[in-house]
Amino acid sequence: MYVDSEVSRLRTVLLHRPGSELARLTPRNNDSLLFDGIPWVSRAQEEHDAFAEALRSRRVEVLHLGDLIAETLTLPEARAELTAGVLSDRRLGDALRATVADYLADQEPARLAEVLIAGLAHEEIKSGGGGLVYEMMNRLDFVIDPLPNLLFTRDSSVWVRDRVAVTSLAMPARRRETTLTHAIYRHHPRFAGTELLFDPSLEHLEGGDVLVLAPRVLAIGVGERTTPAGAERLAQRVIAAGLAHTVLAVPIAQERATMHLDTVCTMVDVDAVVMYPNIAYTLEAWTVTEQKVGGPRPFLEAAAEAMGIDRLRVIDTGLDPVTAEREQWDDGNNTLAIAPRLCVAYERNVETNAQLERAGIEVVRISGSELGSGRGGPRCMSCPIERDPL
Repeated sequence: MYVDSEVSRLRTVLLHRPGSELARLTPRNNDSLLFDGIPWVSRAQEEHDAFAEALRSRRVEVLHLGDLIAETLTLPEARAELTAGVLSDRRLGDALRATVADYLADQEPARLAEVLIAGLAHEEIKSGGGGLVYEMMNRLDFVIDPLPNLLFTRDSSVWVRDRVAVTSLAMPARRRETTLTHAIYRHHPRFAGTELLFDPSLEHLEGGDVLVLAPRVLAIGVGERTTPAGAERLAQRVIAAGLAHTVLAVPIAQERATMHLDTVCTMVDVDAVVMYPNIAYTLEAWTVTEQKVGGPRPFLEAAAEAMGIDRLRVIDTGLDPVTAEREQWDDGNNTLAIAPRLCVAYERNVETNAQLERAGIEVVRISGSELGSGRGGPRCMSCPIERDPL
């Protein structure tokens, strides 16, 4: 378990195959659950299976989050912790809480994992012991909310060298995701002894905003999801632990289309990024080191200096402003590097992929017509756990 760059040879990655939680999305709740549409679940699963197979065919070990949660729930301490987290929801009231506790206690680990991910609908509790809260709930509401955004495993944890930061998600619909990730890293035998850099009780920080630009150099986007305080907290911790000598805090527009730094910029080579041209040369960065905070200055200039290279090559999204805007919305910038000059991207971003290939980057194209309805690409859907040292 080791990650010191965005682009070195990928060995192990954490994915989540979408399941019943996507089927819980309706026109009533998709906005609050952060989806722009209602995905076709079986097609989304087919697309995700093809994504996982594309990685396996290039000798990448794929871990599935649902399997890890079920395995973690076989451990009594972890089961008690995750069950208590769900039952602490203030919406429940005492009578419904007791009914839900009894229901969860009866479930085997695999079924309990499914409930924690896909949620529990009002109509799935047949007992009449739910009290006033249960009786007054809309029959279409959820006693335990589903987690459709669990698909985007990048956001709930990020590895920096041999340690992991379990993040603090900003949007209410996503906050329970990190209770699952936190339990896996603390209890699952695969991660025994792992040191945690961050935890969900701290300031808001999301993994989509964290780029490991080079060994001991991080960039952290600050915007809709990650606060300046969250960026500062992680910067302090990685610098104090000797995991980084420089952290760049990069303000980005607080908009849906640019919710994370990796929606506008990802690395495809040790010295190259694919980047939304409308903002590429206007992004600024504050430089955080052990001694001081400096800036702001142009992001590309500050990044190259921190990385010890002459310049950071920029490959534009699209060829013209309209295409660039369309393909940025469709996650054209959100690539996952399998190795230097080898990345995974959505096939629909035709011009951006052509730009990458003209720049010497091999593109593994995957379909994402349904997966993209949650506004995330291959990088969003993957949490690298092990890469070769750069």
